[in-house]
Amino acid sequence: MAAAGKSSTPLLSIKGLTASAGDLEILKGIDLEVFVGEVHAIMGPNGSGKSTLANVLVGRPDYTVTGGQVLYEGQDLLKLEPEIRARMGLFLAFQYPLELPGVRAWQFLKAGVDARRLHHGEEEMSAREFDQMLKAKIEEVQIDPDLIKRAVNEGFSGGEKKRNEILQMAVLKPKLALLDETDSGLDIDALRIVSEGINRLRSPENAIILVTHYQRILNYITPDYVHVLFDGRIVRSGGPELAHELEEKGYEWIKDAVDAGV
Repeated sequence: MAAAGKSSTPLLSIKGLTASAGDLEILKGIDLEVFVGEVHAIMGPNGSGKSTLANVLVGRPDYTVTGGQVLYEGQDLLKLEPEIRARMGLFLAFQYPLELPGVRAWQFLKAGVDARRLHHGEEEMSAREFDQMLKAKIEEVQIDPDLIKRAVNEGFSGGEKKRNEILQMAVLKPKLALLDETDSGLDIDALRIVSEGINRLRSPENAIILVTHYQRILNYITPDYVHVLFDGRIVRSGGPELAHELEEKGYEWIKDAVDAGV
């Protein structure tokens, strides 16, 4: 049952989701509900299926859904093409952001904004209006303004690539942001800046699924729920304290508990 003040309909509802890559079964029955205003952290050891879950939700063709149901705003997400999912407000921040040679960062952002606006029956944003909005967002996420004049992620440092993705979030205003190990490869200063950017974008109108291997980013971003993914299934769910328990004990105790049927 939904808590007081919360919509009774989840933004994202996953039931019995199974998926594979080639002949390898990776997701073996995922059940998860996410409501607007919530931040869910997905944790687990390497190879547990965390990144696969994020990629399946956005429609990456490398994976085949073999069973289950995923509803997004009440619609069957699995029947929608990846570009439609994006226009409906799904956003994926990659663990290893791709470079797009020849495509300037500001052009990429303008195309994304206009595609979403047209999908919702709105006119494209004028160049002047977009430029004013982009300047405000650049200040908000503390990214070097010169980076948006260059090709997307080309020659960017690891921290700059992650900040660029936070800028994309700020500009595109996704309804559901999937952050796949955003903390990967970041030093302490970059991690703090990226985390502050995520916290500023957190609102009662959106939701975030934060995929991470370590607890350290959760020192800056406090999740509402923490889920432990192990061998393709969510085997534990709890509050932020669960992340601290994982940091203290590691993942071996989860494996032992699952093997013992606890």
